[in-house]
Amino acid sequence: MSPDLWMLLSFAVLLVIGVPVAFSLGLAGAVGIVTGLSPAMLATLGTNTYNSVAKYPLIAIPLFILTGLVFERAGVAGRLVRFAQALIGPRHGGLAIVAVLACMIMGGMSGSGPADAAAVAMVMLPSMTRAGYPRPFTATLIAASASTAILIPPSVALILYSIVVPGVDLRALFAAGLFPGILAGLALMVPAWLLARHYGWESPDNTPRPPLGESFRQAVPALFAPVLILGGLRTGVFTPTEAAVVAVAYGVVVGLWLTRELKWRDLWELLGEAAVISGVVMLIIALAGIFAWSGTMLGVFRHLGEWVIGLTDNGLLLLLLIMLAVLAAGMLLDAISIYLILMPILIPVMQHFGWDPVWFGILLAMNIAIGQFTPPVAVNLMVTTEVAKVRLEQTVDWGLVFVLAMAAALALVVIFPSIALWLPERLGYH
Repeated sequence: MSPDLWMLLSFAVLLVIGVPVAFSLGLAGAVGIVTGLSPAMLATLGTNTYNSVAKYPLIAIPLFILTGLVFERAGVAGRLVRFAQALIGPRHGGLAIVAVLACMIMGGMSGSGPADAAAVAMVMLPSMTRAGYPRPFTATLIAASASTAILIPPSVALILYSIVVPGVDLRALFAAGLFPGILAGLALMVPAWLLARHYGWESPDNTPRPPLGESFRQAVPALFAPVLILGGLRTGVFTPTEAAVVAVAYGVVVGLWLTRELKWRDLWELLGEAAVISGVVMLIIALAGIFAWSGTMLGVFRHLGEWVIGLTDNGLLLLLLIMLAVLAAGMLLDAISIYLILMPILIPVMQHFGWDPVWFGILLAMNIAIGQFTPPVAVNLMVTTEVAKVRLEQTVDWGLVFVLAMAAALALVVIFPSIALWLPERLGYH
């Protein structure tokens, strides 16, 4: 058996028997080195793991993770929900629309779907349950809405994509994700509103409307966060990595002195929590470096790319097949693992068919977003079902509805690339 097959087969077997993704990547890379190169080349393991994480843009990942945790603890989600309720007003499906809006705005601060889902679910679940929404529906809607965090800047997944794919400007990716993220949110609002009207959830007569002026004043610090991050990037005041530092500092100021729900003693706990989450992410990236180096030296990725290209000459059909494959991967793996595993294979395919790398990155992100609330893994859904105290299998029927809605938004971005590319081109990033 060839070294290529040894490497890929060992990776598949390790995943199947339950070995964590990070160690599966590292061990499979080591198998490729031993079978295809030389056992003496195992001496490169340390260098490869270090080189994988010794990249300046990666500093933004732990900082944006910390930003999300700080804003969650600062009580921002509750203020955003109150403001959205004041905007939407009492109506059938109003709370469902509020949940989607709150997730989208929170996504503009955290860049993380699970963090977004946890913050909004804690606030929205009690009020939606009192209004008559079934808990499985609420858990599924919030999980699906939180997946827009992978698209709406700042996105941790898009930061990694800009590092994995050479020559892609992170500012262009951030700008390109904005309209598809909004489109995905709107696509989720439609079935949520229709289902609420069909089943008679949420009587408008019994739903109080918060005062608009007061709720807006309380939400201003939260609403200003995305403006600060994107405005600073647009004007060139700071780089994407520096934007992450500014976001953390702003979140601390908001929590300590504006909302006053964050205490000094909480910061140490949040730093520790962010360190643990970031450590897991960085471990995956580090051990994936072994897999990437081994695969490149053996020509595994080149061979797989040539095989994918040889499947069909029809670029649209091949794109559809790739999207289905990424969707299936998104149901099992996290976004970071998917980018690290698939992009070395897909970059030659993307170049062969002349697909725009920014547009292609957004398509991948939208696919992965769907996977975040599609069982069996469904990281966002695991968070919301835990908050709602419902079983994962109770959400499947509702989940299919929102998968179809997000798939429709994805199809529009495939057919009309300008949905993603107009803004970065307008801003001069692309």
